[in-house]
This record gives sequence, structure tokens and C-alpha cells, in this order.
Amino acid sequence: MSKTITGNWNYPTPVRFGPGRIVELADACKALGMTRPLLITDEGLKDLPMVRDAIAANAEAGLPTGLFAGVKGNPVGKNVDDGLAVYREGGHDGVIAFGGGSGLDAAKAVALMAGQTRPMWDFEDVGDNWTRADPNGIAPIVAVPTTSGTGSEVGRASVITNEETHEKKIIFHPKMLPGIVISDPELTVGLPAHVTAATGVDAFVHCFEAFCAPGYHPMAEGIALEGMRLIADALPRAYDDGSDIEARADMLAAASMGATAFQKGLGGVHALAHPIGAIFDTHHGLTNAILLPYVMRANRKAIDEKMETLGRVLNISAPGFESMFDWVLGFRSRLDIANTLADIGVDADRADEVATKAKADPSDGGNPIDLSVSDYAAIYRRACAGELG
Repeated sequence: MSKTITGNWNYPTPVRFGPGRIVELADACKALGMTRPLLITDEGLKDLPMVRDAIAANAEAGLPTGLFAGVKGNPVGKNVDDGLAVYREGGHDGVIAFGGGSGLDAAKAVALMAGQTRPMWDFEDVGDNWTRADPNGIAPIVAVPTTSGTGSEVGRASVITNEETHEKKIIFHPKMLPGIVISDPELTVGLPAHVTAATGVDAFVHCFEAFCAPGYHPMAEGIALEGMRLIADALPRAYDDGSDIEARADMLAAASMGATAFQKGLGGVHALAHPIGAIFDTHHGLTNAILLPYVMRANRKAIDEKMETLGRVLNISAPGFESMFDWVLGFRSRLDIANTLADIGVDADRADEVATKAKADPSDGGNPIDLSVSDYAAIYRRACAGELG
């Protein structure tokens, strides 16, 4: 008998989970007081039936819905500015964040900026910058994830690239957390296998780094462990058969779990992936997937005990660092993930620049050991060359 994959959750925000629940989009919008929402998504989704159908269904429900799809794979400040202009010109009063991490992040940033007078970069996640924002100027958000990676649908921040400085900035405010999430695994069925793999390992990395981050947070660690267990089982199945709705559901849940868990912290994988993505415009999830074993090696002395625990959860024989390391390499290979940064067009000559920005990235603070700029440069060079030893 197949398991039940439908439910209503309220952690960390109300989530309407299950196949077919996209039909509740209009109801969710109205529940948050929207009368004229703007659906924001990325360039790759705008012409797909799922977007057209959602807008048409809203219209039938008496909820005229605009569309903005000018979002890149790595969203930049101009994407947010352009979306904000459409939001204001259209007289919209709420945002539907629809898509993968890029569409969700840009949409949440537009919602933040809807009623602000300061520039977006003033709300970078540094200190108490978020208190600069007028909370009454933040538009309500319904989030509809269509990939199983970033978990941005349950996050309070957006990662946006500043094109002038080639830096990814984390824009944060507690009210950026969507008011309602519709997690419908049927929307992920058409995801290509290579995107399924890259986004799925991204979710795994979120859980992994949250689990390894220092500090006391048993709730986050428990969520992270279960997220990794789900991904280990479901991702190969979803990769092999994109129509496996139970595997798709588990992956969608695990992605949200990763983003919930990483409130505890991230680490060196993300600290490197952010500047690499900003400079080389690489896919964030794929970059994380490539970097993971290289950063694991650098962190070994601090994560040995954690790897024993994780190995037991994943039912790995003789659990420990080396067996877990080998499992990660095998898992990546099973999903046809590239082994080196050079394979995705990343240039080793920019090691010092990437390393300096990695050290300044907020994710650096969650790494289990203190990595220096030179440490980051060495990891980066090894990841470009494929030196895993």
C-alpha cells in the first residue's frame, strides 16, 4: 500500500502539501488578503502550462493575476528592480513566488521591496540591517516551489547577485517568510533528470552543512538527518523515473527540511558556491554538489563523530568519515554529477578572488572549523583539478 503524501503542516509556516493542491492557489491568495497578485517566476517557466493554468484558474476565481518572468537562473538586482516596477505599475497587492530557487528568491525580494524607500542592499543580512525595513511595506507571499532544492519557500531570505561587485548578497527579513506554501509534487514531475540531480544534491548539502554546523540545535539536526535519509532513498528514484510521485513528494519535503534546518548555519560549501555562482554564473545546486567532498576533506577533524552518526542513519556499513566520504562520491556518480569545477567552466586562476569573497560570505561562520582565505583558495584549486585526496 502506498503511503499518504498529502497533509497540512504549520512548520515553519503553513504548508499545503500533496499532489494536485495547486488548485488551492486562489484560495491561498485570498486567505492572505490579495485581490490582484503578481506571479513572479523565471524565464524558463513562463511559457509552461503550469504557469498559464495557474493564472487562468485565478482569473476564474475572480482573482486577476499579473505575470513577471524576467528572472535569471542566478537572480540579480536588476531582476528585482524590474519586477518591482511591474508590481507597482500594475497596482498589485501580493506576490505569488512560483518556481525554483531563482524565481522564489527574486519574488520574495520584490515582496520585501514593495513598500520600501531604501535600496535593497540596505537589507543585507548583516547585524540588524533587517530592522531598517518598514514591515508594513512588505507584501504578502504565497510560495509555489517547482523544484526540490533550495527550500526557499520556507526561508526568510533571498540570495541576489549585485552585478556591480559580482557578489551574492543575502537579503533578509523575518516577514519574507511566505504566509502560505503550496507544495504540489506534481509540479516537479517534468523536471529534467540533470536538474533533478543538481537541485536534489543541493537539498542534501543544505541538510549536511546544517548538521555539521557548530552550536546546540537538536531540532535542526534532527530535521537535517531525516532530510538526508529521505534524499538518499528518493533522489535516485526521482532521477531514474521522473513520474515517481512518491519520490517527488519526498524530495519536495526534504528540500523544505533543508532550508528549515540551515537556520542553524551553513558552511564552506556555500561560502565558496556563492562567489563562484556570482562570478561564473554557475548553477547553484550543481556547484554545491561538486564542492561537497572537497570541503568535507578540509573539515574532517571536526566532523568525524558527525559522520559516524550520519552513516548509521544512512545504513552505511562501518560508519565513519571514510565510508561516508566514499558514499558521497558514489551518490554523486550515481546521479552523473560532474567531479570538478573545471567541468562546469570554472577557472582555477581566480582562486584568490573567490577565496577572499568566500571568507567574507555569511555562510563561512557556520563552517565546523575556521577556514582561512588560503584554505579556501586551496579547496577551490583542488575542486578545479579534481584532487580528492
